Amino acid sequence: MARRARIKLTSTDTDKLEAVCGEIKEIASKIGVKLVGPIPLPTKKLIVPTRKTPCGDGTSTWDKYEMRVHKRLIEIDARDRVMRSIMRIRVPNEVYIEMEIK
Repeated sequence: MARRARIKLTSTDTDKLEAVCGEIKEIASKIGVKLVGPIPLPTKKLIVPTRKTPCGDGTSTWDKYEMRVHKRLIEIDARDRVMRSIMRIRVPNEVYIEMEIK
C-alpha cells in the first residue's frame, strides 16, 4: 500500500500560493509520481467593520476592512525522494504549509 502525503497550503497572497503549488507540481512531474491537485478550498473572508469617527460625533459611517485567506490542497505519493525535494522548496513568509502523511 502506497503512502500518501496531504499538503495543505494557506496564504493571503494568491500569486505566491500558486507559485509554490507550481513548484510542487513540477517536482511531481520530474520524478514521475501521482499528484492530485491543487484543489482550491473555500476562501475565508475576515471582515472588520470600524467607525470612521472614533469620537462618536457626526453620522455613523463605517469602513469595512477585509482579508481573504486562500487555501489549496495537494495529495502526492510520499516517496523519500519526493518528500526531500518538497522540503527544499523556498517558501515565502506569506505561505503556510501543513503536511500530513497517511
